[in-house]
Amino acid sequence: MDATDVLTEAYGRLPDLVAGALDGLDAAQLRRAPADGANPVGWLVWHLTRIQDDHVADVMGEPQLWATGEWAERCGLRPDPADTGFGHGPEQIAAVRPEDGDVLLDYHRAVVDRSLAYLRGLRPADLDRVVDENWDPPVTLGVRLVSVLDDDFQHVGQAAYVRGLILR
Repeated sequence: MDATDVLTEAYGRLPDLVAGALDGLDAAQLRRAPADGANPVGWLVWHLTRIQDDHVADVMGEPQLWATGEWAERCGLRPDPADTGFGHGPEQIAAVRPEDGDVLLDYHRAVVDRSLAYLRGLRPADLDRVVDENWDPPVTLGVRLVSVLDDDFQHVGQAAYVRGLILR
């Protein structure tokens, strides 16, 4: 197994984790924060998917699915490709209002499907390509893809935990 196979395996695990975090929650529960200042499940899943969509689309040189699909409207938002949730305050978090868990899961699966197709076309040497020179050291494709995974796994774990609190 080479590095691209490992990345493909890891990205492929995300949809089941997201589905589990969303399972059984209605629209109101998706928007319910477990405490003041905490993030609701819907926002966490939206954000982790937005980050993957943004970052993978960037390295592919393609438009984000968020900006070209119906998901923004179904989440009560504009299809602004710059809005990934990074730096959101309470008002912006509350503005993410998915109509149900299906819209989040459908968007997530579409993003992961595209990511997996991209990953399957990579060779191990492609992971050394510099994709962002604004950092020291510059960020390679491999580092960027691992960074996205790290963010996604952390947030889906948080979403699963918050789901448990809500369903108590």
